Amino acid sequence: MTVLAKEISAAGLSSRILDERQLAELVGGTAARRYGLVNRAIKEGALIRVKRGTYVLSAEDRADPVHPFAVAQSLLPGSYVSFETALSYHSWIPETVFTTASVSPGRKTQEYETDAFGAFAFHPLAIHDYRLLTGVDRVALGKLTALVAQPLRAILDLVALRKQRWQGLDWLTSGMRIDEAKLFALKRADFATLKPVYKHKAVNTFLEQLEVALMSGKTSRQRSAKHD
Repeated sequence: MTVLAKEISAAGLSSRILDERQLAELVGGTAARRYGLVNRAIKEGALIRVKRGTYVLSAEDRADPVHPFAVAQSLLPGSYVSFETALSYHSWIPETVFTTASVSPGRKTQEYETDAFGAFAFHPLAIHDYRLLTGVDRVALGKLTALVAQPLRAILDLVALRKQRWQGLDWLTSGMRIDEAKLFALKRADFATLKPVYKHKAVNTFLEQLEVALMSGKTSRQRSAKHD
């Protein structure tokens, strides 16, 4: 274990994602000394550079695994995990997702490829001010946390990204292979929460049509159950 790795572990930060400021506070000294320690640790495999100025200890030297969602937050602070990535996390779709995709507060799509944690993509959407984190939860991932969209928010983010128009429930149940029971478990409050979020009329229309389809379908199911 390198000098830097030992200092990180001794400070109880072995499972954290660290930036330049945290390293400076930890090791002290001149920038040149810190630069030398960081480069030596990277060369010897004790430290992984996530991106310029962001680092994490190697798997062998850290106490706990680092979740890709937490890495995404460090790559682009202010973003949150969404789209198919969040749907897979919530077990709403059966497929494994190999790119950690997030919604970003910026204006352009950004992509990162890392050897240790895979691929990351960040997409901006047309969202009203102060609504970026509506329908988004902070989830614990070991000793780290990440912001993750709730299932309905993740669906609508995907609709916004793809410019998907309402074509009935089949796009969700057949195209996305979302379990119908999960959709029918949604409540009116879930829809009401998201109505002020998106700027695009097509996304809001999709939200309205989805609510109508599910609530009317739920009523029909309840009536059928009473007659059985």
